[in-house]
Amino acid sequence: MTLPLDTILAVGLVSGFAMLGNSRIGVLIRWMALQGLLFGALPIVLHGWALNERVWVLAIISIVLKGIVFPRILLRLRRRTNFRREVEPYLGFLGSLLVAVGALAISAWLAWRIGSAIAPEFSRTLTVAFFTIAVGVLLIVTRKKALTQVIGYLVLENGIYVFGVGAVVEIPALIELGILLDAFVAVFVMGIAAYDINREFADMDVDKLNVLKG
Repeated sequence: MTLPLDTILAVGLVSGFAMLGNSRIGVLIRWMALQGLLFGALPIVLHGWALNERVWVLAIISIVLKGIVFPRILLRLRRRTNFRREVEPYLGFLGSLLVAVGALAISAWLAWRIGSAIAPEFSRTLTVAFFTIAVGVLLIVTRKKALTQVIGYLVLENGIYVFGVGAVVEIPALIELGILLDAFVAVFVMGIAAYDINREFADMDVDKLNVLKG
């Protein structure tokens, strides 16, 4: 179990830095899809046969939605809006990477404190969970384009999912289904909003919404 788990966690960390340091939306979506595929398999890798059939089904649903369905929706939206890059974010790409380094250090400290109370072997998983949450928040608050913020929301949800997997042995089915449903609805709502912003202003910069102030 150690090698598959270490591989998933390592790719999770790399994906976070890759998304914060990249301006190409297609690349961000593909990294997000890879995250969804790998993180969706975490319950199986961590707990294996201790899980019942219900949680296996939830893991498969998570993999399909986060690794296939959501990325395809976002790639289609990107093509329809002809939106390729994040330009002039609130915080530059280098600055975002520096903040991410600090976020990783804080995540490791929090994971060590919490992991010692839950189960020390889950500290690495919790580190990646906290770091992924931080990456999602950074993408939401430091980027101007609506589509990038949608990606940030999904990365944030990935982090919450990893935290749940690392903190409890058996994921409550209703809670996980609720999270997935919220993410599914949010992608559609924010996707429609992003398309309408682009149609109205010929841009996806959320700063354009300031002109709607009365």
